Amino acid sequence: MASSKLAIHETLEVHEIITLKQSAILKAHAMKSLAEDDTLKQMLDNEVQRSEKAIKDLQEVLAK
Repeated sequence: MASSKLAIHETLEVHEIITLKQSAILKAHAMKSLAEDDTLKQMLDNEVQRSEKAIKDLQEVLAK
């Protein structure tokens, strides 16, 4: 029976993805303050929401 626990290298990769998603959130927030186009602002908001959901999902994976 396979274990549901992540291997060390898998855990590190998940942490790396979380870090990348956090960077995406910071960048989207910074770019939104510079953006003038409403469509672009909405796209940046969507990116923040997707990244926050991805982080939450990855944190759940790590909690198992």
